[in-house]
This record gives sequence, structure tokens and C-alpha cells, in this order.
Amino acid sequence: MGIRVGSATDADRAAVIALWQAAGLTRPWNDPGADFDLALGNPTSTVLLAREGEALVGSVMAGFDGHRGWVYYLATDPDHLKRGVGRMLMAAAEGWLRQLGCPRIRLMVRGENLAARGFYRAIGYDDQDVVTLGRTL
Repeated sequence: MGIRVGSATDADRAAVIALWQAAGLTRPWNDPGADFDLALGNPTSTVLLAREGEALVGSVMAGFDGHRGWVYYLATDPDHLKRGVGRMLMAAAEGWLRQLGCPRIRLMVRGENLAARGFYRAIGYDDQDVVTLGRTL
């Protein structure tokens, strides 16, 4: 059975959040449910899901701010690592953003996450000499 990618719906919320938690992507100061809801409620963002049969095996969130695309929550079910799910989802996110006229993509990876950084380098993403600043509103 092949893996297929499609858009998430509200009915996928709990399973997607569980996947994000299993992949170690959530943090106590972020509300993944609010992130999911906001992405689905905005026409310039989406959550794409990879499924094998009915099983959720991966996800990615993408959004376009009018200047650049952003990618968040790329997650692969731990039992499906090294099977191309992440590459498939990133290609789908890039295609979705391209359809919106997005000229470039950015994403953030925690500095100590060497495995993720290696994955992104392998699919053509480069470290960029920028500092990300933030503030909670």
C-alpha cells in the first residue's frame, strides 16, 4: 500500500497533535491545538498529512506570509522513519506554497537537533546567517 499526501481536516486534529507529540515537536509554551486550528482557519496556511491506508504516518504545516513561506511541524511517525515520508511531505509543502506564488521558504530547527538539520541539508536547505528574535504577545 502506498503513502498518499492530502490536506488535514478538523477531524484529524487529535491524531495530528499526538503525532507531533510522539515526534518531540511540541513544547509546553506552545499550544499545538491552537496552531493546528489557526492553520486550518487561514487560507494562506495548511496542514498536509501523509497516510498509509488509514494510518497517519506524517504531517507538515505550511504558511505564506506574503513575502516567504514557512514550514512547521514536519513529523514522521517513528515507525515510518527513513521511508521517504519527510521528503514527500516537504515536496508537497513546497508545491502548495508555490501555488500561492511563494518565492522562498524558511523554517526553524533547534540548534541541537542535528538529525533534523542533516535531513534538511540532504534535501537542499542551507543554514542561513540570521538570528531569529521573538516575543510572546
